[in-house]
Amino acid sequence: MDTSDLFASCRKGDVGRVRYLLEQRDVEVNVRDKWDSTPLYYACLCGHEELVLYLLANGARCEANTFDGERCLYGALSDGIRRALRDYKQVTSSCRRRDYYVDFLRRLLEQGLHSDVAFVVHGKPFRVHRCVLGARSGYFANMLDTKWKGKSVVALRHPLINPVAFGALLQYLYTGRLDVGVEHVSDCERLAKQCQLWGLLGDLEAKCEKVSEFVASKPGTCVKVLTIEPPPEDPRLREDLALLADCALPPELRGDLGELPFPCPDGFHSCPDVCFRVDGCSFLCHKAFFCGRSDYFRALLDDHFRESEEPEVSGDLPTITLQGISPGVFTHVLYYIYSDHTELAPEAAYDVLSVADMYLLPGLKRLCGRSLAQLLDEDSVVGVWRVAKLFRLARLEDQCTEYMAKAIEKLVEREDFAEAVREEAAAVAARQETDSIPLVDDIRFHVASTVQTYSAIEEAQQRLRALEDLLVAIGLDC
Repeated sequence: MDTSDLFASCRKGDVGRVRYLLEQRDVEVNVRDKWDSTPLYYACLCGHEELVLYLLANGARCEANTFDGERCLYGALSDGIRRALRDYKQVTSSCRRRDYYVDFLRRLLEQGLHSDVAFVVHGKPFRVHRCVLGARSGYFANMLDTKWKGKSVVALRHPLINPVAFGALLQYLYTGRLDVGVEHVSDCERLAKQCQLWGLLGDLEAKCEKVSEFVASKPGTCVKVLTIEPPPEDPRLREDLALLADCALPPELRGDLGELPFPCPDGFHSCPDVCFRVDGCSFLCHKAFFCGRSDYFRALLDDHFRESEEPEVSGDLPTITLQGISPGVFTHVLYYIYSDHTELAPEAAYDVLSVADMYLLPGLKRLCGRSLAQLLDEDSVVGVWRVAKLFRLARLEDQCTEYMAKAIEKLVEREDFAEAVREEAAAVAARQETDSIPLVDDIRFHVASTVQTYSAIEEAQQRLRALEDLLVAIGLDC
């Protein structure tokens, strides 16, 4: 697996392999193993300074006075690594390559884009969204529909409600992550009990115990900030917010889909503020999610309502009609925007991919790429590779060339493969006779990377000879 490969490469200090896994295979840089360790921790522990600098520059987290930060610092093998960790500055979302879902949710909370209610805790305001709080917490869903119903400002004056702890609680509800000073942990536990967030309460208690053991066993360490961060495979945040997509579906589509994976609870009101009409079907959605996830929808909504003095209305909601998309395909867009995931069969991936490209949703394009990767065989690999090139899906393109490397002795007999090689050669501007061809280089790379034993050398040489024979046959020498 790519994740296991990443941890092994970090222990060995193989910067090239780590770069390949992060940039070509889309492996998460802050993934954790069963010992709750990150790739950065192993790079520090094994003394690979160049790799540490690369990981820090590409989003690895190592905040001062946190469990992860102190652990990396304590385990660092050299002074150079310790200096790099102390100089660490968190990479902002704008510097990152991918549209991380949690980064969007964090910005949604911090910026209050299209918020519809504000909590004021002892004079400190928090602009939030009813749909998020209601989907994430039964307590908030009930209060927003009863005691706080219709209010645009809710004042919380109880002396035991700490503004810092309340802000941390909101961070958890929006992102699944919580960062709070150790002096406010008891306030957070009190709020978690009040809001019936039993999962958070259990996580806080477990993290406090782990930090206490670490500090006791590592003299000189100091943890001032407690961080709760769910593992990547934890589905709670995405499942909760998928509820908003369930509620947005028009009634006529719910029957087609059968039983929804996350059915709407009785009486839950998601508070939509925009209606998208798709081929006669009305989807009741939230501007905050569509504008925050897609520059296309941000421009569409801003321009539409700025230029139209009397927009079309469906019930009480302003309505936009979307052209050139079916309700079924838009349903995939809907679930991706709310939950960062959609169940996508390979045969539907081509249609969704085109729409994802139009709507500027690179993460949905990558999901389509993963689905298309399931189609790879000798008959389809060249066509899928062309699609990956067209839509700039680096991981899918790499998977295609990896498959080509394994099946090269059969592919060289196919005209579609030979034509792809010719086109790649022609695309190299002012190509000289000895210039390399990117597709050929990638196949050679994957052939060579499979050689782990002496017995595999001869097999790899046979594959390379088959490729070289094809190049000679079509008049390309590189």
